Amino acid sequence: MSLKDIFTSDQPIGVSFEFSPPRTAEMEDQLWKAILRLEPLAPTFVSVTYGAGGSTRDRTHATVKRIAQETGLKPAAHLTCVGAPKAEIDEIVRQYWDAGVRHIVALRGDMPEMALAYAPHPQGYASTPDLIRGIRAAGDFEISVSCYPEKHPESPSLEHDLDLLKKKVEAGAGRAITQFCFSTEAMARYRDRADRWGISVPIVPGLMPTTNFKGIRNMSKRCGAAVPSWLAALYDGLDNDLESRRIVASAVLAEQVTELHAYGFEQFHFYTLNQADLTYATCRILGLKESA
Repeated sequence: MSLKDIFTSDQPIGVSFEFSPPRTAEMEDQLWKAILRLEPLAPTFVSVTYGAGGSTRDRTHATVKRIAQETGLKPAAHLTCVGAPKAEIDEIVRQYWDAGVRHIVALRGDMPEMALAYAPHPQGYASTPDLIRGIRAAGDFEISVSCYPEKHPESPSLEHDLDLLKKKVEAGAGRAITQFCFSTEAMARYRDRADRWGISVPIVPGLMPTTNFKGIRNMSKRCGAAVPSWLAALYDGLDNDLESRRIVASAVLAEQVTELHAYGFEQFHFYTLNQADLTYATCRILGLKESA
């Protein structure tokens, strides 16, 4: 499928964007420039991440609340069950409801010291399905969850992952967003396998810009995402050439969305890294234009 084909296709397209809570005033300014740049594209929702062990809880809550109050976007708050008792998590959920937030991305989360194996809090939710049931008990939230086309790094098998995803859906999840994955074939195979597993919710590809290729490669090692040799070769020798890396990243992301669209994917989730230009351009390739 060419860019011309995808732009003239009448297949419906939905996008969502992920942001991270800012740590400094300068980063907050960059975040809001990205939000305001992407808002006119009318995404299905925008999500705000949650640090390891709940380390960004207050900043995540403040960012989500501000998006709900100051924009026309529908914010989704990331929420993890690691390192906190049920009562504390339940209170966070109630605060989101009171702030008008109706969508939560429910995650197990990582330990504060990421080298440590996951261990549930003695008085906390033991797993993501348990967390989803707790959220459901608090209100009629829309719930998204994560999934891993190349297997979660701590999982014994892909089958184990699919069993867990099915339990998340049975607990009340209505959408699964994938870990970033650079193989469109692997993404499509995972979606088809999930369908055969009886998982009926949409599998939404998570798309990661690769401009900072060194950072992406380090992140890939932690989350179990394969970096193909052809992708590494594209960035060889470009460490000190930011403009060329931006052009390469644009080409890589454009190719991935066109291939995924040809495989029948209709929804896409962009990990924006709080930068808007590459995501905006890719959405235009998908045929999206600014709303009034």
